[in-house]
Amino acid sequence: MSYNIQAGIETRYYHEYITRGWRHLLPDARRLPNLERIGELISDFDIVGLQELDAGSLRSGFVNQTAFLARRGEFPYWHFQTNRRIGQLAQHSNGLLSRYRPLEVREHRLPGMIPGRGALSLRFGGPGEDLTVVLLHLALGQRTRLRQLGYVAELIDGCPHVIIMGDLNCHSRSAEMAYLRANTHLREPLHDLLTYPSWRPARNIDHILVSPSVRVHHAEVLDYPLSDHLPITMEVELDPVVQLVA
Repeated sequence: MSYNIQAGIETRYYHEYITRGWRHLLPDARRLPNLERIGELISDFDIVGLQELDAGSLRSGFVNQTAFLARRGEFPYWHFQTNRRIGQLAQHSNGLLSRYRPLEVREHRLPGMIPGRGALSLRFGGPGEDLTVVLLHLALGQRTRLRQLGYVAELIDGCPHVIIMGDLNCHSRSAEMAYLRANTHLREPLHDLLTYPSWRPARNIDHILVSPSVRVHHAEVLDYPLSDHLPITMEVELDPVVQLVA
């Protein structure tokens, strides 16, 4: 699963970005119950990539939301990357939860004129070959996204078994996705899975892409509007040479 949870903020209309924009910097009593619902939802999955979490600041009640959701969903392994810090007000982060033990976790700063975007890469495996999972949240500008995807293409070069997931801020038929397909072995099994806005989905900007060795059985968007995005999910079968360790 890949899910942009907007720091646990439920949004139902565009005007709430203005009328309730204070929730991005100040505590909100409804945030924790909403996080609990998100924790229930993600508990059915094995690997979950989350974007727009808070690592523990004023707005989240100083709760590390990655750790909270790992406990709520009973994930034994969790890792987070804080990419933008606004003092005590906000700690913008990405997080990955897993039922499998990673062999390696690496944080990457993505290129861009405005800092604050990152990639979290994890390597899973056992006695056989490894699986590389990369979690992304790309920039808003197209030129910067292309630079960031160029970095990602170099990052996974030579990795035979790859899953990339995240809020890429571009649609399936965009120039950025065409660049990624042309410069890597990644593919998106289903196009145009609409995830944003959650109350009336019209854009497919959240994605899960896989290498040819990853067999996809099913992919869908779940109708759980607990954020301003909807979660995208995929059921996959790995090559037998890849053996994950719990």
